[in-house]
Amino acid sequence: MPPNNPKLLTVLLNWRTADMTLRAAETALREMEGISGELVIVDNDSQDGSFEQMTRIVSERGWARTRVIQSGRNGGFGAGNNVGIRAGLSDGTRADYVYILNSDAFPDPGAIRALLDHLQAHPDTGFAGSYIHGPDDEPHLTTFRFPTIASEFEGAVRLGPISRWLRNQAVPVPIPDKTTRVDWLAGASLMMRMEVLEEIGLFDESFFLYFEETDLCHRAKNAGYPTDFVRESSVTHIGSVSTGMKEWQEVPGYWFDSRRHYFEKTHGRAYARIATLSHLAGGVLHRLRCALTGRKPADPPRFLRSLLSHEFKQTPSGAAQGRNPAPRMTGV
Repeated sequence: MPPNNPKLLTVLLNWRTADMTLRAAETALREMEGISGELVIVDNDSQDGSFEQMTRIVSERGWARTRVIQSGRNGGFGAGNNVGIRAGLSDGTRADYVYILNSDAFPDPGAIRALLDHLQAHPDTGFAGSYIHGPDDEPHLTTFRFPTIASEFEGAVRLGPISRWLRNQAVPVPIPDKTTRVDWLAGASLMMRMEVLEEIGLFDESFFLYFEETDLCHRAKNAGYPTDFVRESSVTHIGSVSTGMKEWQEVPGYWFDSRRHYFEKTHGRAYARIATLSHLAGGVLHRLRCALTGRKPADPPRFLRSLLSHEFKQTPSGAAQGRNPAPRMTGV
């Protein structure tokens, strides 16, 4: 049965965006009014004065129910959020729900309450996430299916007839106009049931960045706890402020490592290899079509070459071997 007075732990991860993180924190605290719980701001080892600045300002503003803690290392998105989740509530009591919020995300009025109410009303649902839009009200696509061999080909070939044929396999799901079930959601605004995290473990810290939410939602679904998109919860999101993704000239190596680790972990090495070959086949066809039509390929330069090299290289730190599995809550 859902608790009568649920306790919420909100985790806000900062990396070198102190001013924006404080703005997100102020918005989150406003939306937590009337909800039992606390906000933990985790500085992900920014080493730029962020931790000291945020600690000082939180104290000066007298923000109750708010702590600023230091991760001690930049292990990526999942590892940083795990630090906040493990920190828990300051009085040592157990939170019923965990809400992770990006440092460049600002809950609209009622957004946090809508997620909490949804999970309270649907005890079989594991995770619930928000409708995300930009400051200009432009919708951000954050609803997805789990990646497959077919989706790898569809996403790479970029050809209308094939995309229509494989429309039920494509990873992106058109933004629903009402609350509905999806495979996974981006982690800009995601509320999770603590008992689910205690059962399946926290974020897998083998992922430095990208695919960590995909993996977490996949593990939850396999354990019987689906993820819901809650249209009534709306969040304004700037997007890619910490990662600089919008300005990428070349896809960083950790994206390829995360992709490979996800496929190997969820489906095995043979499946992962076939998925990569499927993507390569689609990518080659896309480039041939671009060459014939004089168009510029949609992928960044050297993307296919990097995809291939990362598929067959020895994975550093043993991520693909699962030597850093999802941390459990036991003993925290």
